[in-house]
Amino acid sequence: MENNERNQLIAKLLSEGLSLSDVQKILKDQHQIQMTYMDLRLISTELEVNWKKFDVKKEKESAKALENDKASGVGDNTGATGASDGGTVVNVSKLVRPGAAVSGDVKFKSGGTAEWYLDAMGRLGLNPTGNSAKPTEEDLQDFQRELQKSLQGPA
Repeated sequence: MENNERNQLIAKLLSEGLSLSDVQKILKDQHQIQMTYMDLRLISTELEVNWKKFDVKKEKESAKALENDKASGVGDNTGATGASDGGTVVNVSKLVRPGAAVSGDVKFKSGGTAEWYLDAMGRLGLNPTGNSAKPTEEDLQDFQRELQKSLQGPA
């Protein structure tokens, strides 16, 4: 199998929602392609896979769980932090993007949105989404504060 064919297969399997571990197993069992998890992860970062689609699926699951929790009287457990008065809201994705240690999205108080990630070295990356304006200095300070709260977990 050529590298191009292999990469198309990997992109197809990832787009179907399979995990990297599942893709690695299919490559080995069905196509006799031995590949380390790290190699597969690096290749997947270069493929055109709609990673945001996975976040939407998880967000829908989280929203449904939140509705069930509210109906049963359990507190909010969505992974989102931020003020309910229109402040900055940070979401931590349960599906980590390749190359990131943790990732998610943010809606700034100013109304802009962005995707964020922390890599294994602890470097923070922020990519505005769509036509969102560059976040203000206040937005960035609020974001860092809310991100820190969300990553620390419940007090």
